[in-house]
Amino acid sequence: MAKKLALFASGTGSNVRNLYARFRDRSDIEVAVIVCNKPDAPVVEFAREQGLPLILIDRAALNDPDLLCADLIALDVDLIVLAGFLWLIPEHLIHAFQGRIVNLHPSLLPKYGGKGMYGQKVHEAVIASGDKESGITIHWVNGRYDEGDILFQARCAVLEGDTPESLAKRIHQLEYEHLPPQIEHIVSHLP
Repeated sequence: MAKKLALFASGTGSNVRNLYARFRDRSDIEVAVIVCNKPDAPVVEFAREQGLPLILIDRAALNDPDLLCADLIALDVDLIVLAGFLWLIPEHLIHAFQGRIVNLHPSLLPKYGGKGMYGQKVHEAVIASGDKESGITIHWVNGRYDEGDILFQARCAVLEGDTPESLAKRIHQLEYEHLPPQIEHIVSHLP
């Protein structure tokens, strides 16, 4: 029986698209639902175009134990993947999916994590600090921004003359290359 993924995103959903492309024809892993907190986000249109189940949420729905959590349980979701989802996951959802929620972060945690550190803000901070490398981190979600146990990191150089945009391109490539096989690995170890 296929392991079911819930993919959470707040924006364009480039990692959602990448994961869907990787798993759409598989019998062992299935994208069961896309969860988004922005009704006008491009990932919403993508979900509709692909005929994927979609749950649009606001903060009240996220924080109400009887709404989103119940929907995910009803869909038999095995793993929640935060792929560009910017809200903090509430404790009741973490408890219901203990050890089954992972986040993708565009830096080498613990550097450049925490509330407000996402996307271009991370890349701007890395360049401003003079760091010589950056990368991605995939980690368990624990109820605090970007503080869960690290599962995987991949690195890239910060080049002379890099801009946040040029660094972001290399970070995205790391995400596209490494997130799908890491999700496969995690899913293969789920009960």
